[in-house]
Amino acid sequence: MPSPVPVTRLLPGDIYPCVDTGTCSSPLTQPSGSTLQVPAPRLNGRVGSRLWSSVILWKQLRSVQPVGSGGFGSVYRAEYLGETVALKKVKKSTKNKLASRQSFWAELNAAHLRHRNIVRVIAATTCVPEGFGDEGSIGTILMEFVGSRNLQQVIYGSPEVLGADRWLRYSADIVTGLSFLHSHSVVHLDIKPANVLLSTEDVCKIADFGCSLKLDPGCERSAVSPQLSHVCGTYTHRAPELLRGGPVSPKADIFSFGITLWQLITGEPPYTGDRQHVLYAVVAHNLRPSVQDHPVFGSERGGLCRAVLSRCWSAEARCRPSCRELLPLLRELGSPT
Repeated sequence: MPSPVPVTRLLPGDIYPCVDTGTCSSPLTQPSGSTLQVPAPRLNGRVGSRLWSSVILWKQLRSVQPVGSGGFGSVYRAEYLGETVALKKVKKSTKNKLASRQSFWAELNAAHLRHRNIVRVIAATTCVPEGFGDEGSIGTILMEFVGSRNLQQVIYGSPEVLGADRWLRYSADIVTGLSFLHSHSVVHLDIKPANVLLSTEDVCKIADFGCSLKLDPGCERSAVSPQLSHVCGTYTHRAPELLRGGPVSPKADIFSFGITLWQLITGEPPYTGDRQHVLYAVVAHNLRPSVQDHPVFGSERGGLCRAVLSRCWSAEARCRPSCRELLPLLRELGSPT
């Protein structure tokens, strides 16, 4: 079955078709019926190539060890061409096969991008040799290994809330990464603490692009895919226009960042109670995490935080700041005491 995601949503126009290529194992096809191709690996003995590859050199994988698993599949730590990498197997969903296939291809929306605040994709394939995969996997993605910590663990793994110096630095990292994505027409659509990894240098890197969307050039928003509108993303962080089935825009990521920023500041979960009640209240009654019951919001910096949060999680997407507008606001938060 052909992939439901157009080629242009995965690769920039200067990448396909290509001479001197390795065959891509995706089901995407060109109009002529030939297999989509992307540049062969530019490894030069290392995994630091500029572009992702459609070829995984399976015999070069060593010491494959499980790191974690979830609804998306499983992640492993491995050695590849002399460097530590993360190997992600995307699980096939028995309930919604189309959505799981879309999720795999969405993981590659940012594969051609390189930024210090985005997890780098090294290679991806749907062809797995015998002994390396399983029948329940749609495909495998090879990425840089950032580390074993994410912001979810950092926020809730300590009895004390983060100091302002740390949450300001982490939030600036996230917005800087989002700004780069948005400048390349990629919307993440699942920004939350669990999807932000921390490197050994304590740098935040945005991960997990399975819900992402590549907007058409020149378009500021796009309609939500009917197959993914209700199954993709995390309801506690999802913008109200998406909960209503409205159009996707980069401002949806700003809303999700606002919820994440509140978590960084307070160290608490954004909502309690029944999922359906929260969904309804966010859309119908502008329910947002509380800024009234936390001492941190009573200071001068706290007042500025309330103003930033209010703008980020505005019910109207057009009223939310862009990433470029948000970065100076975050810098201002670093000034007051």
